[in-house]
Amino acid sequence: MSALIRRVLAACAMTLLCATLAVAQAQDIDYATWTKLAEQADGLLDGEDVTVKQYEDLRSQIAGWRDSFLRAESTNASRIDTLQQQLDTLGPAPAEGESEAEDIANRRADLTKQLADAQAPVRRAQEAYTQANGLIGEIDTKIREMQTSRLLTLGPSPLNFQLWAPAANDVVAAGTSLVQEVRDNFASESQRAAARENLPVIILLVGLSGLLVIRGPAWVRRIEEWLRRRTRRGTGVWRFVASLGSIVVPLGGLILLVVAATISGLPGQNLTVVMYTVPIWGLVLLYIRWLAGESFNSDDAVATMPLPNWQRTEAWLYSSVLALLYVLRGMGQTLSEIFKFSDATNAVLDFPLIVLTALMLFRLGHILSGLSRSEPEEGDGTLLDGSTFRMQLARLIGRLSMLLAVFGPIMAAVGYHRVGQGMVFPAVVSLSLLALVLVLQRFVKDLYELITRKDPDDSLMTVLAGVVLIVLALPMLALIWGARVADLTELWARFQEGFLLGDARISPTSFLTMLVVFAVGYGVTRLLQSGLRSSILPKTKLDIGGQNAVISGLGYAGVMLAAVVAITAAGINLTALGYVISALSVGIGFGLQNIVQNFVSGIILLIERPISQGDWIEVGPNMGIVKDISVRATRIETFDRTDVIVPNSDFISGTVTNFTRGNVVGRVFTTVGVAYGSDTRKVESILLRIVREHDMVFLNPEPSVVFARFGADSLEFEIRAIVRDVNQKIKILSDFNHEINARFVAEGIEVPFAQRDIWLRNPEALYPSGDRSPQGGADEGTEDDTPAKRQGKKTGGGGDAFPTVGPEDE
Repeated sequence: MSALIRRVLAACAMTLLCATLAVAQAQDIDYATWTKLAEQADGLLDGEDVTVKQYEDLRSQIAGWRDSFLRAESTNASRIDTLQQQLDTLGPAPAEGESEAEDIANRRADLTKQLADAQAPVRRAQEAYTQANGLIGEIDTKIREMQTSRLLTLGPSPLNFQLWAPAANDVVAAGTSLVQEVRDNFASESQRAAARENLPVIILLVGLSGLLVIRGPAWVRRIEEWLRRRTRRGTGVWRFVASLGSIVVPLGGLILLVVAATISGLPGQNLTVVMYTVPIWGLVLLYIRWLAGESFNSDDAVATMPLPNWQRTEAWLYSSVLALLYVLRGMGQTLSEIFKFSDATNAVLDFPLIVLTALMLFRLGHILSGLSRSEPEEGDGTLLDGSTFRMQLARLIGRLSMLLAVFGPIMAAVGYHRVGQGMVFPAVVSLSLLALVLVLQRFVKDLYELITRKDPDDSLMTVLAGVVLIVLALPMLALIWGARVADLTELWARFQEGFLLGDARISPTSFLTMLVVFAVGYGVTRLLQSGLRSSILPKTKLDIGGQNAVISGLGYAGVMLAAVVAITAAGINLTALGYVISALSVGIGFGLQNIVQNFVSGIILLIERPISQGDWIEVGPNMGIVKDISVRATRIETFDRTDVIVPNSDFISGTVTNFTRGNVVGRVFTTVGVAYGSDTRKVESILLRIVREHDMVFLNPEPSVVFARFGADSLEFEIRAIVRDVNQKIKILSDFNHEINARFVAEGIEVPFAQRDIWLRNPEALYPSGDRSPQGGADEGTEDDTPAKRQGKKTGGGGDAFPTVGPEDE
């Protein structure tokens, strides 16, 4: 972990140094100095006894020069563009054998010379950039070869019993040396006097240290529980901040302990170096234990891994043991650096730690890989959803951890000590990094809920925050697994270099400029739309449909204009972009024909406005109210409150009925039937009076009541009336029916209903054999007293209404 911290700090320092050198060199490039550096690099690349550090130092210098060359490529950019436009204004140069006016020819020659002079430093910088880029590539190749060779070097096997005794002797000798330093300092009268003089301070510091280390975590847990009980949901932010005290408070105790030991003057030089690493390794231990406590917390609202409670406890235990083993391994490395342990001693001392770490790593990976269960454990309400991305990622990481835990100790036992270390311990650090990402993502959700008081699971912001955290963790993950700082700076350099699109180079700066300009244009467009919608258009005579058409048109025009301006501001040649669009037009014409057709139809609808928002329309089998008109489709809300999305092309190519186009005045129509024998003139007068008395019916034009026809069961009258709001058609007809029923009841007018009489031709078939009536079927119109006799019309042409059943059929 300390090595990783040093590498990160080195990356920051190197980036700052390269930026400073680049800025200084970009102002005035000394190509003579660069040539000497390039020759020195060629000599080192051909040398044999060159260390990795020498290559890294040389590479950092060349990288600084390369950045300055990249910036120099934009020298005189405005001047070059101006000269090129002037030459283009003069037209193409005359072909061979042709001539042009002398003053134009002289002007063309002068502009060509100026253009060549302006492009000279740019071309020189481009050539130097290419050379620097090539040297950096060769140096990186050399460094990778050296690192690979060192990693795959076969060393002594820790299973060789002959190496154990020398390794034990080295450890004993180191411990004896540290103890001897303390004895030598304690034997000094001046040291003892200084210790006695500072004894009260030392006792106070040791007491405070023990209090913070032993009791501090308990105090922090009490504060967390109090905050969890007293604060509402979403204020997990304060609990998270309080939980950091479980790191800060004990770490403060360790620092006080180191200060007390330093004040006493008893530790010697080597022991002092060891003591100064104690807070660092204490921080690592506390950090990993804190991550384990947050990831596998017993509280479901805190834990980032939805494991059953018993597995959370097990996972927390394995994580704590991993933290302890990692710290022991780091302290062993510190002793190895101080006392110069041999490779054999390092292999023997590291092997037990590698095996134990691999065992804990395997068990933890086995727990993570078991997150595929979809049913809760008996007696445990935790539901493990194996379909989420987080669970899938956790299972994958668990399986990789198990794989590394198996092969790491095997490689170390064979003799590939560095390979074994490179498999096991980076896996532990990687798990801690991924756990930190999940914990921070939960913190972001709590912070979002605290600020907005909304559910963070429904917000895109929390998802984007998670993506940003993962992206920021990727460089750290690369450093953990052996990537060099130079590799990351090289990726950044390539990113800054950008890529060519036609004759224009698209860099992060130009891309950012394009995004900013487009965002500003988009914001201005939305602001204008909002102003028109709320302040200006409501005061005009345009209806709601026309207002929406104006606002939509302004939105499309503003977005397109913002896109064009943003692309131009980024330095992209629209001519080259036009070629790309022309090439894509063929594919658009075939593959996106329907989409383009609907888009054009939408534009026509917005311009011609045959339908508007709020209209009652019927298109095909769909009838409803227009709720929204976009460039691709129109949304209609039917009368049963369902949304129907209709492609805009259907409105242009099909038949559309608009019931409320221009106004909501419309006609209602209904039929009323009365019984035969009713006074038709009286019925007509009653119906006409009912219609005229309704407040929604226009009296000009006059409503009408017509005696339409003699129906099968009734005399049918038709009512036609023009109403103020056709949207109220159903309510108006309901009012008519209520009033008609009341008037007809009062006037004694009967409203008939359809009825039929059934006549049986052979009623004797309905009787049992014992009670059967005299044989013989009755003819039409035969009169008798049988209960089954029914008079009326036959169902047709002398045919039987029911199948005939005779005595012989029983």
